[in-house]
Amino acid sequence: MELRHLRYFIAVAETGSLTVAAERRLHTSQPSLSRQIRDLEDQVGVELLSRSARGVELTAAGKAFIDHARLALNQVDAAIEAARQAAQPYKQRFALGFLTGQEMTWLPRAMHILRDELPNVDVTVSSGYSPDLAEGVARGKLDLAFMRAEPDFDLAYQVVSQEPLVVLMPSDHVLASRDVVSPHDLADYPFIAMASKAKVVRAVIDAYLERSGIEIVPTQTVDNPAMVMSLVASTRSLTLIPAYLENLMPWSVVSRPLAGDVPQIDLAIGFSKANMSPVLKLFLSRVDDLITRPAPGP
Repeated sequence: MELRHLRYFIAVAETGSLTVAAERRLHTSQPSLSRQIRDLEDQVGVELLSRSARGVELTAAGKAFIDHARLALNQVDAAIEAARQAAQPYKQRFALGFLTGQEMTWLPRAMHILRDELPNVDVTVSSGYSPDLAEGVARGKLDLAFMRAEPDFDLAYQVVSQEPLVVLMPSDHVLASRDVVSPHDLADYPFIAMASKAKVVRAVIDAYLERSGIEIVPTQTVDNPAMVMSLVASTRSLTLIPAYLENLMPWSVVSRPLAGDVPQIDLAIGFSKANMSPVLKLFLSRVDDLITRPAPGP
């Protein structure tokens, strides 16, 4: 039995199709893939996959086999990575995460803090939704993330900036001719709300609408910034977004400031108190420099 047998078997099981697995995952021919699967079943001694009108499905034996196959491949991948790391001079790892779009402002500042350490540190960067970043920090996949202070995770947070909410609308919306938008105008048009996954932003928006005496029944809820912008443009709706998302807006939408007492949303760095990384300790010791350093120019 060879590793390719396991990889081929898992690809077929996950796609539910010999054709899809062959063409899109494995880049081989279907007859060759079928032959490899038969060889694997001959070596195991039982049928692992069954074909039906719905596609290819795992047999009871296949379901028992697949978890062990995945574990075996994971162990091989871990062994390869360990060997590669051992063959190189030791370098510390520091994993940074950013709320999607915030890396444009904060990555240059973060790298300035780390610049003296970069010869000895492998810095990795990723972006995503705030709850996903919080989970990554909590599980040790990220050392530090620029995100919202997510209440469902036992992390330490330090606020690095605040930004206002702004009104997002189609570029040719009647309100686009105004310099500012009254919160009471929001009730006159279809409104898209943030989904529950964007818990922190949704709470700030809901509190603001309640404080302003505005009752809105959202027509849709979304948590993806790109989807928010697409829906605003296509359904001619309004929504409230943190101002940093203006950096990501396509031509089809515009933003306008809110009139009056505009709510602010915190951006924080989140990290685990249990993380003893010396690079994290250095980074945290220079947070004041991070905050006061000018934003990168155009």
